[in-house]
Amino acid sequence: MFIELEGVFAREGEKKEINYRFPIEDDGFATPVKVSGEVVNRTGIVYLDARAEFDYSTFCARCGKPLLRHAHVPIRHILVSHLDDENDDDDYIIVDNMRFDLDGLVREDIFLALPSRFLCKEDCKGLCPVCGIDLNNGECGCKKPTDSRWDSLKDLLN
Repeated sequence: MFIELEGVFAREGEKKEINYRFPIEDDGFATPVKVSGEVVNRTGIVYLDARAEFDYSTFCARCGKPLLRHAHVPIRHILVSHLDDENDDDDYIIVDNMRFDLDGLVREDIFLALPSRFLCKEDCKGLCPVCGIDLNNGECGCKKPTDSRWDSLKDLLN
């Protein structure tokens, strides 16, 4: 979504409401992303303060169970029309021509906020590496393989 920001940059106290949805064409996004918030000029500084909400479908990284998570990602940035010092460009979002494509920024913030792996629960035990049974449902009866390099030490104990 492109938003026109000339009025916001021109007048202190001016604000523009944001409320829209857009799809992310990526595996896992079960619903379109709902973005709501505002762009506001406070004492000459233009702030983007919004929130992105969506449902994400994935699998547990340990046991493989399907998961559906509802996520809220804060979108907070300072917008500027130009920078005098090129070293500060990581702290600000430059808005060229007073027109800004919000989708790209929201998409980037979402992907940076997503965890690298999802778990069905914090103490998920995963799957047995030998028989593949879900250890969250109980212990398996299979014998775990031992490292043959320890056999001579085991002989000393017997």
